[in-house]
Amino acid sequence: MELGKDLLEAVGPLNFDPNEVRLRFAAARDKRLREDGNDQFIEVAAEFSDYKDDPYLKAPMTRDPLKDTVEVAIIGGGFGGLLMGAELKKAGIDSVRIIEQGGDFGGTWYWNRYPGAMCDVESYIYLPLLEELGYLPKQKYSFGPEILEHSRRLARHFNLYENACLQTSVTELRWSCEEGLWRIRTNRDDDLSARYVVMANGPLNRPKLPAIPGINEFEEHSFHTSRWDYAYTGGNSTGGLDRLSDKRVAVIGTGATAIQCVPHLGEWAKELYVFQRTPSMVNPRNNRATDSEFAEELLAEPLWQKKRMDNFQSNMEGAAPNTDAVNDGWTELAARVTHAAVINMEQRLRRELSLEEAVWLVEVEDFKKMHEVYDRVDGILNDPELARSMKPDFRSMCKRPCFHDEYLQTFNRDNVTLVDTEGRGVDEFLSNGVRVGEQVYEVDCVIFATGFEVGTGFSRRCGYPIYGRDGLSLSEYWDKERATFQSYMVSRFPNLFNLAIGQNGVTPNQTHSLAEGARHVTHIIQEATARGRKTVEPTKEAQDKYTAEFKAAVDPLQADFFASCTPGYLNNEGSVENFSIATESYGPGAHQFFSELAAWRDTGLFQGLDFC
Repeated sequence: MELGKDLLEAVGPLNFDPNEVRLRFAAARDKRLREDGNDQFIEVAAEFSDYKDDPYLKAPMTRDPLKDTVEVAIIGGGFGGLLMGAELKKAGIDSVRIIEQGGDFGGTWYWNRYPGAMCDVESYIYLPLLEELGYLPKQKYSFGPEILEHSRRLARHFNLYENACLQTSVTELRWSCEEGLWRIRTNRDDDLSARYVVMANGPLNRPKLPAIPGINEFEEHSFHTSRWDYAYTGGNSTGGLDRLSDKRVAVIGTGATAIQCVPHLGEWAKELYVFQRTPSMVNPRNNRATDSEFAEELLAEPLWQKKRMDNFQSNMEGAAPNTDAVNDGWTELAARVTHAAVINMEQRLRRELSLEEAVWLVEVEDFKKMHEVYDRVDGILNDPELARSMKPDFRSMCKRPCFHDEYLQTFNRDNVTLVDTEGRGVDEFLSNGVRVGEQVYEVDCVIFATGFEVGTGFSRRCGYPIYGRDGLSLSEYWDKERATFQSYMVSRFPNLFNLAIGQNGVTPNQTHSLAEGARHVTHIIQEATARGRKTVEPTKEAQDKYTAEFKAAVDPLQADFFASCTPGYLNNEGSVENFSIATESYGPGAHQFFSELAAWRDTGLFQGLDFC
């Protein structure tokens, strides 16, 4: 395309050819596309069901089946469930029960206790309700144990342990028209009832395994990172994996989890093989302790956490606030390679860019950022060929960016080997090893850092069927078309709310989205209670209108962008026309989505809802 001289001069000289980079990225994407899509992963069931077992329980709980009724049942005890319970309690609704399959609260942070686990969003905005609890995290990015303890702190503060059903999994959710209640069946033969049900299962809760030939023939030790086996490795979440000193260990996967646990494995294992299909983009983390002067400044300002969360999201969406309060790798990326770059350039040039110019600018800025990542890889790794293998060949937001200060350095160790499969993945498991091409790697242990299910069927991901009016299955209903009202409710499923990602505002800071959802749902339940109504449900007309408006607001440029990306969970393994971040996130952004919800509440009209 022909670009104005002023734009070319403002971009500055380039040390790469954008057309060559574009073609190289497209070729890398194409060789990783698979016809089987999400079917390349095995459901954690049947002979693989032990990958779901809870290794953190000291002793399984025994209790008699329950048969009682509560006002609100919340499914899931992670931050979504905790925020929901907290909002209900603050609203004076005390008849609340949280049902959680784990042995304690924490959700993601209960299960993911692998060594080095930490949040990748600033802890001052990620850990919920810090101001209410008067707590400040110890570091800018908190490690898993502190986050897990904060989950327990929230549960204690809002008295959510009382009446909770831990170590309990829901097996069926069915609406009873006669009673005007949800009937909840569990794996403990409970027959529970609730006026309202809030699903807070979380978007990433079900471990997935690769459908590699021979996976069930491997006879040595194996486990998933979300069920870390410290009895085998030794040590704890801070490291010290001394039982691996005579072990040959394989890690399958190089995503966010591997980025954090590989440095610990490399330090302790006799030999470590890291099997890579797609390299991650690894930016500096630059973690630091919370100093007293900074803490005093934060605590001196009322509503400091909400203001900081809003500031972060505004910066992520290019709203160009005067300050960047968080000032980290996320906001730096946003300023460089999203439409924030367009706004910044327009301010510098004092003119509006055309759509063609804006698309070109963002792409070139993205390429410039990736070349900075390449320079970092070259500066850290001793072996040039190894460095080549660890340079991501996709644009920066195609996969969730990673941040770490020890991952790349680990591959300079003599006992650590990167096995670059050039996009294919592992070819076969043997009884005592792993094969890639003609090379067999004999190992004593395989650790699956393969993430969680995202694009599989709804019932499979949530783990239980849901039946609304007239026995209608939600999964079958959504097989025809995913439709919601305001993301949280579905017509013909009264008194049911879902806090999961889907037709709402998506943000890297998931707890911000959960907090806004919990606030919104509580407001609706309060209104139904105030009116003395037993049910609340969106009308079909309101749902159709919302779904149509949502789809119309999906940013086509974002959909095109994710379609051009290498396969992963953000683009549904390359199938963006189905459920993916591209199709399920509100085009104008999360900040506007939250603002529109607040404006709807402020009218006091509750348009689109039927109260009966």
